[in-house]
Amino acid sequence: MDYKDYYKLMGVERDASQDEIKRAYRKLARKYHPDVSKESDAELRFKEVGEAYAVLKDPEKRAAYDELGADWKAGQEFRPPPDWGTGFEFSGSGFDGANAGAYSDFFEQLFGQSMGARRGDPSSRHFQARGEDHHAKVLIDLEDAYSGATRAISLRAPALDASGHVITKDRTLNVKIPKGVMQGQKIRLSGQGSPGHGGGTAGDLYLEIEFRPHKFYRPDGKNIHMSLPVTPWEAALGSTVKVPTPIGSVDLKIPAGTTNGKTLRLKGRGIPGSPPGDFYVTSELTLPPANSDAEKEFYKTMQQEMPYNPRGHLEVSRS
Repeated sequence: MDYKDYYKLMGVERDASQDEIKRAYRKLARKYHPDVSKESDAELRFKEVGEAYAVLKDPEKRAAYDELGADWKAGQEFRPPPDWGTGFEFSGSGFDGANAGAYSDFFEQLFGQSMGARRGDPSSRHFQARGEDHHAKVLIDLEDAYSGATRAISLRAPALDASGHVITKDRTLNVKIPKGVMQGQKIRLSGQGSPGHGGGTAGDLYLEIEFRPHKFYRPDGKNIHMSLPVTPWEAALGSTVKVPTPIGSVDLKIPAGTTNGKTLRLKGRGIPGSPPGDFYVTSELTLPPANSDAEKEFYKTMQQEMPYNPRGHLEVSRS
């Protein structure tokens, strides 16, 4: 997927005001409208300009897009960072896919599944008494899902300054992380969205949980996976080893004859719940080094005393 430089497509600077962006769009929309333009690529350019304007006219989507930085160039291979958009606060209900065909893969990768696009008739929101809901993605530690915690979470809400430029305002909330929360689950904070209209109640804030990458563990719903280094003698003869889990070490019995890649289960040691998840350990056979003369001699002895050909099944008989 290629990176799209929406500012370049619109012919404006990255610090352009919202009025400047609107004027640029009107000019380009007239120039490339398929019904009047003589350009051979008018339809494509009209679509690209419309997509760029859909992002840059919206302070929320524009601020999130700007978070990617100015180092990307149009046409470069692009994948959004795993924590892209984390900490940004968005209003609306999320992109519903109704106009999916109108946007590129780049747009959908950034905005298509969660933030920035809004449902419903925009004009009707002026008459709603209740404030609009907000949405944000937050990072927590996997360990918080095991024991619960209270964390101070910083959020950034895009806004316009007096000159029409996009700025971000920060706020910090003390959030209770419930025990047993899973990745992708949403926590609702009542009254933390937009203020109500005409004295109505405020909207809510929904926090989507994302786990920070962990050097040991890989979450999968309620289940947790990890790779466990195992020595050849532990795998061949069987053993009991200590396995670290997010709430402490537990004893794991490795059966004799365990092969590389074999998965063992610690029942109920995953994320707490009713029922709790499981903890899966995948064996990863490792070899001792052969750096010293004594170590090399040991390997030579093994070679002589234990004739073993792991590639025997690959031999092809000749007729």
